Amino acid sequence: MPADADYLHITSNNTIYGTELRRDPDVAVPLIADMSSDIMSRPVDVSKYTAIYAGAQKNLSMAGVTVIVVKDDMLGKAPRELPTMIDYRTHVDKGSMFNTPPVVPIYSLMENLRWLKKNGGVEAADKRAHERAEVLYAEIDRNKLFKGTVEEASRSLMNICFVMNDEYAELEKPFFEFATERGMVGIKGHRSVGGFRASCYNAMTMEGVNALVKAMQDFEAQH
Repeated sequence: MPADADYLHITSNNTIYGTELRRDPDVAVPLIADMSSDIMSRPVDVSKYTAIYAGAQKNLSMAGVTVIVVKDDMLGKAPRELPTMIDYRTHVDKGSMFNTPPVVPIYSLMENLRWLKKNGGVEAADKRAHERAEVLYAEIDRNKLFKGTVEEASRSLMNICFVMNDEYAELEKPFFEFATERGMVGIKGHRSVGGFRASCYNAMTMEGVNALVKAMQDFEAQH
């Protein structure tokens, strides 16, 4: 990190490439994090961050609401005038109701947090995330048709990305069609990288992961 850095911004989970930073960095400057795609999936030492922001549409709610955690002593330190709507002080001073709040997404957020608490909190969510990922990554590493795209230490627990092995590259479309026929949806990789992406957010069940693993095994048996 540059010695003259004023702050460090990180994105804790990269949904496109399937990488995740599963630790809280120790830095000497204010730490800002975009946790849109892995918030509430693991314990976080909030005290290390000056600000955390997260679009809620992955692990917390539906699109339309953003969660922001910010230290009081950061507010008002912008070196220039900010538009009213992007000045955090506006929303703090007005109790997050400066404008008409999106009621349904906020209600959905409340219900999801209640569900999370009832099911063991972030510690239990972290355990379930590891269990799901271990099963799917093990199959990716075992199956002759597929290969992972990320070094093991950086593999995301939320977005598990994989591609066909080089010698089976022509089977990418047939496997996608095979999986679709079995009820798999949303497993196509981001358009910029291709391949496959299994998003395993908090709501994903082990049954869903096992169904994908079984499809991969059955497709392998045919080839």
